Parts: sequence; structure tokens; C-alpha cells
Amino acid sequence: MKKGKVFLAFAVIITLFTSCYTETIVEDPYHEEVPNLTLGELMASYELWYVDIDRTSGSGYIPFLQKAFTVSFRSGTLFANNNLVGIGNQGNGFGISVGYYDTFDYILDISHDLDGFYSFDVIQRNNNEVELYFPQQDLSYILVGYQRSNFDYDKLFYDNIHYFLQEYVTWEKTFTSEYGALNEFDNENFVQFLPGGGDGNFRSSQDANGTPINELYWDYTGIYNVDDVPGNQYQKYLTLDYDYLGNEYFDLSVINDNNIELFHDASGTLYRFTGRGYIQYKNKEGKLRESKATIAKQMKKISNF
Repeated sequence: MKKGKVFLAFAVIITLFTSCYTETIVEDPYHEEVPNLTLGELMASYELWYVDIDRTSGSGYIPFLQKAFTVSFRSGTLFANNNLVGIGNQGNGFGISVGYYDTFDYILDISHDLDGFYSFDVIQRNNNEVELYFPQQDLSYILVGYQRSNFDYDKLFYDNIHYFLQEYVTWEKTFTSEYGALNEFDNENFVQFLPGGGDGNFRSSQDANGTPINELYWDYTGIYNVDDVPGNQYQKYLTLDYDYLGNEYFDLSVINDNNIELFHDASGTLYRFTGRGYIQYKNKEGKLRESKATIAKQMKKISNF
């Protein structure tokens, strides 16, 4: 009898423990494996790399990077958008071929058609930013990656319109409105915008329309400013500061890559100018982009805006 009670008690205990047991399975969280990109794959993963000139650090500059608004790395060929004229259309948005490149581990070697060979250490700062470090000059350029479909070519154009004005040897007056008061600017048929301190320098000529560019006589010289119009990124204020003659003020509008309009505030006259002598920036001459801070430091403020 006692043995039966002991056995019965043991059986009850076993049953209780069995009924209270619950199997718990802990699953490891699922992590999707992200393949590691080689440097070559990383540089090719974005169609355009915007050269953020405002974030450049170090001494000196790399000529072809200082000229470029964007660069692209396509199957060993380096492309660049150096000009605002035609940007977004030239080379299907990539610009022009300017050299070749190769990658080894985290080293980017570039052989530029005119500027020669440069070797950069590449540091990936985040998903769409890389730093090109040139150790010989302790110099860094920041590139920001975009696809052509989400890159704002218009914003780039209007943010840098002072460079656009410099991309023709001269601008020839091709239209003057019948309305508006007579003024001295009626007599100026050519205006040339040149790189210089701040936005740049200008020259103007009273020579007759159709005069060959290399035969123009420049009657006036001075400096110019381009200012933003609050609330309208597609219009600018243009100020021409003539040496010894005072200032002229205009509303500047871009019609297309080859034509601009200047509305002369004081007289109420509208002028249209057409670019003559397109300058393609691939050679060692011509504009070098500068940071906004550098431009502001160099600029002599001449406008009322």
C-alpha cells in the first residue's frame, strides 16, 4: 500500500512538471546581407558626383576638379560637366570625356587629358558622399552622389549664373524694346564678362552689331555683381559698376543657353543679348570655381540688393 502511494505521488509530480513545461524557441533576428562594393563599383553606382566646392579643404587646388560642377565614372572613362551652357543635355547629362581612371582597393587614380596624373585616397563618408584626399597637398574634395533623374540641373545653373555669363567671349545686343526712355546703355552693343575678384569684371563696346569678336574695341570697363531675387530663383539682379562712370542696374532673365534679357530699371527698356564665341572649359585656361565664402570675401559690393 505504501509503495503504491509513493508511486502515485511520483507520477503526479511528473505529470505536473510535464504540463507546465513550454518550449520556447528564440530566433535570431534576420539581417539581410549587404554586399560590399569595390571602390570601382561605388564610384559607378551614382551617375553624377557633384563637386561640393564649398566643402573643399587644404591648400591649392586640382585644376580639373576646380573647374567641374559634376564628374562621372563610367567604365574607366572620366566625364565632367565643366560648363553651364548645355548642362543636363551635353553628353546625355554626363558632360564631356576628360580622361581615364582606375581603382585599387581605396585608391582612385585619374589620368586627365590635360592636367595629368593624380592619385587620391578615397574615404566613404556616408551612403552618397565620398572624400577624395590628395596627400601631396593635404587637399580634400567632397563629392556627393546623384542619379541624373534626381539631380536638379536648374538649381545648379541659377546658383552659378555668374559663371554662365563668362562662358561666351562676348554677348551681342540683338534686340532693344521700342518702349523705355533713351539712355547711355542704348549705345552699348557688346558686353563681355570675365573672371575676377568676386563675381568678375566686365567690358563693353559701342562697336556696330556684326563686328567680329577679335576686332572689338572695348569702350568701358568695370566690375559686376549678380544678386538673387527673393522668392524667384529664375531671375537675378545684375549690377554693372563702370570705372569712373557710376552704376547701371538690370533685371537679368535667361531665355535659353544662348540668350539673356536685361531690363534696365531706370529707363524701363528691355534688351536682349545673344552669346558669341562659346568657350568650352576643358583646357587649363578659363574659370576656376570658388567657394561662396571666397567669392564673398573678394567681392566689392556694388549693388543695391
